[in-house]
Amino acid sequence: MDVLKRLKKLQTEYGWSDYRIAKNAGLSQGTVSNIYKRNTIPNLYTLEAICKAFGITLSQFFADNDMIELTPELKMLFETWIKLPSEKRELFLKMIK
Repeated sequence: MDVLKRLKKLQTEYGWSDYRIAKNAGLSQGTVSNIYKRNTIPNLYTLEAICKAFGITLSQFFADNDMIELTPELKMLFETWIKLPSEKRELFLKMIK
């Protein structure tokens, strides 16, 4: 994954300037600007701060596709699904459709 392209994409999606990212992430504007000027990948602390500013986790940042939040209900559904024998899984799928 190209970290700088991903950062730029988020910046464009949010319409944020380097200053706005820095302010929301608790970083200096120079830190954010230097990431692009020097074409360097930010360290983990800086990247995590930027992700928090955008309201995402590091996992979401590195995910290739949109992530679905695993709510307690979905977690229970997955745990139940795993325990079902195959014939009950088929019935469940038919019921959902």
